[in-house]
Amino acid sequence: MGRGPPFHHDVFVLTHHARDSVPMAGGTTSHCVTDGIEAALDRARAAAGDRHVRLGGGASTIRQYLLAGLLDELHVAVVPMLLGDGERLFGELGDALEGWSSVEFAPSRAVAHVRLRRDAGTG
Repeated sequence: MGRGPPFHHDVFVLTHHARDSVPMAGGTTSHCVTDGIEAALDRARAAAGDRHVRLGGGASTIRQYLLAGLLDELHVAVVPMLLGDGERLFGELGDALEGWSSVEFAPSRAVAHVRLRRDAGTG
């Protein structure tokens, strides 16, 4: 992240290795969370107050949150580039996306943005 990340708020990083919090320029402090996705989300919600919480991560992390039913909306940026096998974002989810709808699809030559939202009353 460097010393000047663009976030300007607390960031909670899921990890297996506990580390001290790292304050950075612009009001960002990076906190390591070792006790799971629910703990990270609880800490992020407490820090956010009445603001939204945004999750960033790899496919495995996103799948964990989807399987636990902890997400309301998902924004996926699809870039047409082959990088190898990688991880499947929507693999092995069972019915975790049941009750979700596409609410936005914005393609361009370089990237397609897809926004999915859990329908009200599901989850």
